[in-house]
Amino acid sequence: MSNPELTVLAPEAVPCCAPITSAELSAEDSVAMAAMFKALADPVRLRLFSKVASHEGGEACVCDIQDVGVSQPTVSHHLKKLREAGLLSSERRGTWVYYRVEPSALSAMSALLDQHR
Repeated sequence: MSNPELTVLAPEAVPCCAPITSAELSAEDSVAMAAMFKALADPVRLRLFSKVASHEGGEACVCDIQDVGVSQPTVSHHLKKLREAGLLSSERRGTWVYYRVEPSALSAMSALLDQHR
């Protein structure tokens, strides 16, 4: 049985714009992209994001990724920030929460930084 109040749906991040070298970002796009990059600018968040992104099957239980050198409440805080930025989505299954990278967020960041598109 799923508990809908514990499932976090990330905001949809759609590739927003042309590569940064080919066109100026709109104010709205710059705010959206900055939130994603800002969330990844913390070393612990970047490690957590990397652990989820590289985990077999495309998703990771918090129990498998929490060994990043900080306390469990701090891990939860960082995962929340990654969800709020639209980089991760999560789902509670029993006592554990499973995370997966939002493919549209990766596409948006990749498209922005791709100078050969």
